Amino acid sequence: MPSALPSSRTRWWSLAILGLTQLMVVLDGTIVAIALPAAQADLGMADGQRQWVVTAYAVSFSALLLLGGRIADFWGRKRAFMVGMVGFGVASAWGGLAQSGGELIAARGLQGVFAALLAPSALAMVSVLFPSGRDRNVAFAVFGIIAGTGAAFGFLLGGALTQYADWRWCLLVNLVFVVAGLIGGKVLLVESKAEGDTRYDIVGTVIVALSLGALIYGFARAEHGWDEPETWGFLAVGAGLMGVFVWWQSRTSHPLLPLRVVRDRVRGGAFLLQAMVGVVMVGAMLYLTFHFQIVLGMSPLMAGFGNVAMTVVIMATAPISTTLFTTFGPRVVLTVGPLLAAAGLFFLSGITAEGSYWSEVLPGLVVMGLGFSLIFVPVQNLALSGVDAHDAGVASAMANASMHVGGSIAVAVFTALYSSAMADALAQGTERLPALAGAYGDVLFAAAWAMILGAATSFVLFRGSKPEVPESVDAVATAR
Repeated sequence: MPSALPSSRTRWWSLAILGLTQLMVVLDGTIVAIALPAAQADLGMADGQRQWVVTAYAVSFSALLLLGGRIADFWGRKRAFMVGMVGFGVASAWGGLAQSGGELIAARGLQGVFAALLAPSALAMVSVLFPSGRDRNVAFAVFGIIAGTGAAFGFLLGGALTQYADWRWCLLVNLVFVVAGLIGGKVLLVESKAEGDTRYDIVGTVIVALSLGALIYGFARAEHGWDEPETWGFLAVGAGLMGVFVWWQSRTSHPLLPLRVVRDRVRGGAFLLQAMVGVVMVGAMLYLTFHFQIVLGMSPLMAGFGNVAMTVVIMATAPISTTLFTTFGPRVVLTVGPLLAAAGLFFLSGITAEGSYWSEVLPGLVVMGLGFSLIFVPVQNLALSGVDAHDAGVASAMANASMHVGGSIAVAVFTALYSSAMADALAQGTERLPALAGAYGDVLFAAAWAMILGAATSFVLFRGSKPEVPESVDAVATAR
């Protein structure tokens, strides 16, 4: 850590730069999603290839986040941030100029590699710059709101760029963020790094990357049928390798993910809840966007606006949600939040080809916004509560990885679910648009059950009430 914290003014300007980075990383998970129909047509991609434009980013990001967090801790968080910015810009330019589906997928994968360096270094620097007290709560509230609204902002920005410019600008726009981040980072950010043991766990990195790759590919293969031996073979290999990874982390002297980071009940609960959030924000919202454009016939821009209702609700109710959190504690708030989100998803699962946005979509998005508002503000702070400075980067990486692993698996599973439902409906003589609406509804119904699981996780693991809230979040209401 730096020997002394920067001035208050410098710290808040630094937060602005780090928040901008967080926005870029989060919205890049969704900004391309709304451009997929246009990109698919332009590059001649099949439906099965289309999902990998989203999945390639999420897989490489989540597979390398833990290593990225350790690099940030050991090599230097500012240095990792700057290198990540440059690499992310290069990958974005490549994707924006791609001439084939394979090239676009490769560029998205490279984006994920450098995002895995950027995201944990940014969040770790926030943790270091704001070590405790009211300022820390405000800083994490900012990051929580960005995480909660960035995905929807990605849909809106992607819609505007696709409609009025070209789908390629959904990638090229990152260069604006990159230039701002490099200039601001050079001028404002201060270096910090962990002391002591700084050896990298390369073996652990390879194991966890192979494990996640096998799991996600296995779920993606389920599109061809759950009875395929290849599907279950990859799933079994992925699960087995994950077990090997946990065993290795308990044996090696320099683990990629020190088990002390995830063994804490509150912190572990926060990681699991973030995975469930990723199922919805990365997986389910992708198919709701398809419904807007393909079934309801919305333009890309109007499809982007279609998601804004949830964002507005999250931002409007965030101060109230923070007050409720400090009053009632994590168990109540982080159980009620997922239940509200699930209620909104259950409502959305009833979408039809003949229905309207106003009657079949908007009410569900409003309820979802209320639910996610209760989740986003506290969950990142809880995920980093009580973490030693030596582990700030890897804990930040785990917080990000949880959401993106959940989202990566969800995209693969939901694609299989959608394909199966669509095939069954068409075989029964259902017309194409009603069949699509029904298949998308099945995806949203499954996502609702993921949020029910998130509520159960919170209820079981956050067993205390207000006394269990970490001291660092206890004063957040007064900062509002």
